Amino acid sequence: MSRDMMGAFELYQPDSVEGAVELLGRFGADGWALAGGNDSLDWFKDRIKRPKYVVDLSGIGALRGIRESAEGGVEIGALTTLTEVASSAVIQGRYGVLATAAGRVASPQIRNTGTIGGNVSQDARCWYYRYGVNCYRAGGNTCYADTPQGQNREHCLFGAARCVAVSPSDTAPALVALDAKMVIVGGKGQREVKAEEFFIGPATDIQRMTVLEKGEVLTAIKVPAEWSGSRFYFEKVADRNTWDFPLVNVAAALKVSGAAGAEKVESLRIVAGGVQCVPRRLTVVEEVVKGQPKTAETAQLAGQSAVRGATPLNFNHFKIPLLQNLVTRAIRDA
Repeated sequence: MSRDMMGAFELYQPDSVEGAVELLGRFGADGWALAGGNDSLDWFKDRIKRPKYVVDLSGIGALRGIRESAEGGVEIGALTTLTEVASSAVIQGRYGVLATAAGRVASPQIRNTGTIGGNVSQDARCWYYRYGVNCYRAGGNTCYADTPQGQNREHCLFGAARCVAVSPSDTAPALVALDAKMVIVGGKGQREVKAEEFFIGPATDIQRMTVLEKGEVLTAIKVPAEWSGSRFYFEKVADRNTWDFPLVNVAAALKVSGAAGAEKVESLRIVAGGVQCVPRRLTVVEEVVKGQPKTAETAQLAGQSAVRGATPLNFNHFKIPLLQNLVTRAIRDA
């Protein structure tokens, strides 16, 4: 297979969302929406994906920027770069977990071009799938990672259904923790989907990782005011500090009451990435911790609860204590 040489395609550069949607609808399965291009160009160079028509969204100004909404939250254009999200005073001051998560994606160079919409919409990173092997996700009848000899160190602990790849996004767990909504525009109009429902697992559709249909465009992400100014925690563990995907990451938003030393957790949302095909909301942890004193004992119990039901593969058993420790720290240190 020839590598690093993209196949030919026709390039279109609309200046409006309506124009992009019309083009993508016209091209159907032969079309491809391009945002920052960091994921797309890898596919093209490896010649695994060969679209006939590429619709470049970068010229649509309406898809950029961070705006405060009338309801008190913020709206982030899908083409807003990760650097802009990480460095925004509004995001840092009110939604620190998202600023931290965006700042931990890949490297400074990639954050300068990569978009938040692209980060949450990227495809699975399983190397069997990315290399063009005819696995389940690629339309075949085998998961090569889930075999006695399969290389599955980075793969899932929960929710496997033929495919054992995980969600690779760093910002996705933060957006689910903040109960964000994704704004999607397609040929049938506009719809909003909760971030928690935006991501889908292989049991729903093994060839997609989000609810985005062909011809649809993610235009914005709405972050509500409800969790503004809460106590936050984000931590990512990867093989390298830069240029790497998470082995496990955890994002948490907590509301507490009471005086220092006698605080109680009133409510929380906590989400893990790198352990399931979708960002995994740890609802068991939320139930265990809610209403409890914010103590080391509560945090330890939360960590133990987080790994219930985990089913490790041959080479990723280490993710169980890793997830447990990250959750413990999230509750303790938020």
